[in-house]
Amino acid sequence: MQRLILAGEAMGLLMAQSEGPLSTVRGYDLAVAGAEYNVAVGVARLGHDVSYMTKLGRDPFGERICAGLKENGIGQELLSWSERRRTGFMLKSRVTKGDPHIFYYRAGSAASTLAAADVGKISFAEYTHLHVTGILPALGDGPREATEAMMDAARRAGLHISFDPNLRPQLWESKEKMVKILNRLASKADLVLPGVAEGKILVGSDDPKEIHAFYRKQGVKRCITKCGSAGAFWSDGVHEGMEKGVTVRKVVDTVGAGDGFAAGVLTALMEGLPLPKAVQRGNLIGALQVMHRGDNEGLPTRAQLRAFMEQEGIV
Repeated sequence: MQRLILAGEAMGLLMAQSEGPLSTVRGYDLAVAGAEYNVAVGVARLGHDVSYMTKLGRDPFGERICAGLKENGIGQELLSWSERRRTGFMLKSRVTKGDPHIFYYRAGSAASTLAAADVGKISFAEYTHLHVTGILPALGDGPREATEAMMDAARRAGLHISFDPNLRPQLWESKEKMVKILNRLASKADLVLPGVAEGKILVGSDDPKEIHAFYRKQGVKRCITKCGSAGAFWSDGVHEGMEKGVTVRKVVDTVGAGDGFAAGVLTALMEGLPLPKAVQRGNLIGALQVMHRGDNEGLPTRAQLRAFMEQEGIV
């Protein structure tokens, strides 16, 4: 049985009910955010077995996140609680064009205390896939060591490892340190999922072929570069191609598109589909997500994905 494990920081999400600067907003809606959490939700809604490692504070945000894990059928055996630290949260503005403004309250959070010792409790033989992003290692030395330990242990256990850089420059001490550490982590993966803008920062080029060539030299077997609305370019070292994007009638919220894409790719690969079909599914789910408000509200069930494919004329 195919089984995925992820680790990261889930946060409370306060979404502005009206447009304008966050300092002027009078009302917010409560939801849950976090890149790895979003991917876990997307994978679980498509019927796959997935577990999520995080640490929460005993507070309303932590309780809301725990409830979200239960509602989506995500394994909580790796969830731990902090009696002293709080769950992080974030504010997100409401916009009709472009990307919303984000403001974090996550410094010193419960999840920032994740460490290599937490990874030692995981039985990697129970899983087949590990998905990692560049956000957890940005939270401090402990989470960084935990990320490395997870990837090394997963490799020894023979898991398929995917890595999404998911750049958050505001969480790093410097751009140089971010680039060095994330490229080292990427070299431990079987599949890397950068965006073209991330490629410009990490490898000095936004050309998908050059991005792929860089990571292949680092030992990465497969690479998929997200090219926005144009779609995504894929390469396995032997074959390569471009899967065109899906037309989005109305963009409601751009946040979570990359996580939806990752969920689509990972579930397709877990089902044994070829890389082009996996990229196609990633494009579909990314498009569905941006048509919904919230970071993961648009991630589909199997029936919803099938209906969207039929609507788009995709077999």
